[in-house]
Formats: sequence, structure tokens, C-alpha cells
Amino acid sequence: MIELQVAWFFLIGVVLTVYVVLDGFDLGVGIWYPFARRDEERRTLLASVGPVWDGNEVWLLTGGGALFAAFPPVYAAVFSGLYLPLMLALFALIARAVSFEFRGKEDAPAWRKAWDAAFTLGSMLPAFLLGVVAGNLLQGLPLDARGDYAGGFLDLLHPFALVVGGLGFALFAQQGACWAWRKTEGELTDQARGWAFLSWGAATLLFVAATIWVLAGLPHLRENFLALPVLWVLPAAALVLAALTGWAVLADHPGRAFLFSSLTIVSLMATFGASVFPHFVRASNDPRLSLTAYNSSSSDLTLEVMLAIAGLGVPVVAGYTIWVYRKFRGKVRVGHY
Repeated sequence: MIELQVAWFFLIGVVLTVYVVLDGFDLGVGIWYPFARRDEERRTLLASVGPVWDGNEVWLLTGGGALFAAFPPVYAAVFSGLYLPLMLALFALIARAVSFEFRGKEDAPAWRKAWDAAFTLGSMLPAFLLGVVAGNLLQGLPLDARGDYAGGFLDLLHPFALVVGGLGFALFAQQGACWAWRKTEGELTDQARGWAFLSWGAATLLFVAATIWVLAGLPHLRENFLALPVLWVLPAAALVLAALTGWAVLADHPGRAFLFSSLTIVSLMATFGASVFPHFVRASNDPRLSLTAYNSSSSDLTLEVMLAIAGLGVPVVAGYTIWVYRKFRGKVRVGHY
């Protein structure tokens, strides 16, 4: 029988992976948004994500709530140590959400430019900062005896975190470009295909750089792979899927490009989970202070009750998500955005 702590580690990983795949493309659309040539094209990009962006972010709320309920010390450590980048990402997401509602309320050019800027920055900042957070969790954080972060903000911006932040940004840009490519028509479609190729190239280079960095300088991330060699299939799959994404872009297959881009993200998230398990926050200064799935979980009773609730709630969210995507499938037309 799978231990409750392992089940919750896996469940939180699945929920966050769904979030990264789904919100990845609408954040990615925002990354390319300022490169649209005309206002009609910008409104088309907004319309392509307008029916689904808020539902995508439900998965982030679900993951955060699950982390708080199942592993409270981890939640406290992450949101205290990584407070500033996470708050910046949160405020950026709020500004982005408001821009959807306010941009079309006035026709004044200055009004629309201001909300266009909010939408762009509200997409770019989370795409980069979430990658920075992931890079710090991979490398480890200095913790004190209470499990609190013992460093400063600038300590979070070390080179490896910046590389992973860049990788996250490029993957989101790739995901958004592939989404725009398959959802739009005319000149914007051709432009989106070019975006997909550029972001794919950047993501591939940064993926290779991050992999070399891990193999050369972060041996703790290889421990699980050496103990269980079958896990090497995960980074290998990521590499193959990244190559297939590039092939789909060159072969002019937008649907396949989006599929392979999404699966690349899934395989990278799985590689992330396999690399850090059972750690949520590895203490870089003293491994004994690390927060793991075993030493930072709620009681078994809490985990059992929450698992029952998740068994009811997650399928509802998944069902709603599937229904929305089926309802709004196909090419988009310019609306009121």
C-alpha cells in the first residue's frame, strides 16, 4: 500500500503539473502579446485565452491549498523563504486578471496601452519567477533549526536559479506560441509559428544547459536516478519530446507541436519530482534540517480526510476544465477584448 505521504507528494505534483501545462500557454500568449502588429491581432490573442485562463489558475489554488493542508511546515517555509518572488508573481497575476476585464472598457489608446502593459508584465513575471522558485528548490535553501529560510532575496538569484527561470520562461513562451498558432488565422498564425520556433530553440538550449549543470554540480539531484535507474526514462523522454516539438514546428503541424510541447512540460515536471523526492525543501546548509514528505506532513487522519475530499473535488475541477475546452474548441474570432 502506498504511504499517505507519498500519495500526497504525487497528488500535489500532478495538480501543479496540470497548472503549468494549462496556465503555461495563456501566460505564454501574454509573453508574445506585445509582438502582435495590430490591435485586432492583440484582441485575437486575448480572445484565444479569454474563456479558459481563470479556470487554468484554479489548479494553482488547488495545489497551494493541498500543500497547506497536507504539509503545513513546507507551506510555511516556501512562502516565507520565497516570499518576495512568490508575492511578485501573485501581484503580477492579479494585474493580468484585471487587464482582461478593463482593457475593453474604454477606446482611448492610452487606456488600452496601460492595460496591455499590465497584461504583458503580468504574464512575463510569473513565467520567469516560477522558474526561479523551481531552481531554488532544486539546488536547496539554507534553513535554520525551525525550518525557516535563513538567507536574503539576492541569495535566491544565483546563476542556476536564473538558468531554470529562463527555461521556465522559454517553455511558457513555447507553449503560448503553439497555442496561438493553432487557435488563430491569417498572418497572426504565421507569426505565431515563428514565435514557436524561436522559443523552442531557446528552451532547448536552456534545457541542455540546466542538464549539464545538474550532472556536473548538483549530485544530490542524481541520487534517486542512481538508486532506481528506470527513472532515467523521464529526462530522456523530455529530450525526445523537445525534439518532436521542434519537428512539428518545422513540419507545420500546430496541433502536434502543442501536444509535444505539453508533454515536454509533463516529463520535465516528472523529472523534477523524481529528482527532489522525498524532499520538498532541501536544506543546503545541513541536510538534517530538510523538509520532506515524511517529517513535515499533517497527521494520518488529516491526510486521509483530505484525500477523500480531493477524490471528490479534483474530478469536478477536471470535468469542468474538459467541458470548457470542448465548448470553446476551434479557431477564435475577435471579440470585445
